[in-house]
Amino acid sequence: MTRIWVDGKLRDADGARVSVFDHGLTVGDGVFETAKVVDGRPFALTRHLDRLAASARGLGLPEPDADEVRRACAAVVEANPVPLGRLRITYTGGLSPLGSDRGDAPPTLVVAVGEIKRRPDTTAVITVPWVRNERGALTGLKTTSYAENVVALARAHRQGASEALFANTVGRLCEGTGTNVFVVLDGELHTPPLDSGCLAGITRALVLEWLGAKETDLPLDVLTRAEEVFLTSSTRDVQAVHRIDDRELPAPGPVTTEAMRVFAERSAADVDP
Repeated sequence: MTRIWVDGKLRDADGARVSVFDHGLTVGDGVFETAKVVDGRPFALTRHLDRLAASARGLGLPEPDADEVRRACAAVVEANPVPLGRLRITYTGGLSPLGSDRGDAPPTLVVAVGEIKRRPDTTAVITVPWVRNERGALTGLKTTSYAENVVALARAHRQGASEALFANTVGRLCEGTGTNVFVVLDGELHTPPLDSGCLAGITRALVLEWLGAKETDLPLDVLTRAEEVFLTSSTRDVQAVHRIDDRELPAPGPVTTEAMRVFAERSAADVDP
């Protein structure tokens, strides 16, 4: 039986309940983190908790108790042993009136884990006609307002791809629905800067630190000429792209192969870098 942490204790999945008036449900007023779990150990948990707190502050929610969240994560991972898993931490505005106003109830904390399969080394992606708003109130926050991503990802799946890539409002390359994107130009590794509107991904940050990639303002059409492209996320790690829309790329190329190798070695050596 799956065990889930809801508001202070572990509960069986069948008994885990959040109110239908929770602001996270009614208006998407919440933040979350997804961490990879390998053999019972969450990866880069400190970085994830720091970003959870930053997202909560940005949304105007009380900052979560990091010690409580750590206890919840440890309890859930211990209660649900998996060789490879997705640890999901959700923190919402809690019980509130029907509308955008928040109530006086404390925030809701839910922590759950589910088993996942190792991702393929390469994948296909598409570009979508919708854009990220790099000047929006939620820019840079990992919120539960994900309907835009649901629509874009469904379009990608219909076209035989696993991810959709967005430009921002001025036509610059931004990010995927749940990934950051890196490109290789003239043998050098680049990724969009945070002011493009992309999320400050945990894996993105580690690739920047460990491989010395450059943060570069890039037009969306860089994807038509990049020598290599790869995605990063907590559950994909570093994943090469072999097709963008109708363009086939050799994958993984030499720069991506090195990125995959370095990330695998460094992440195995330190579970909380």
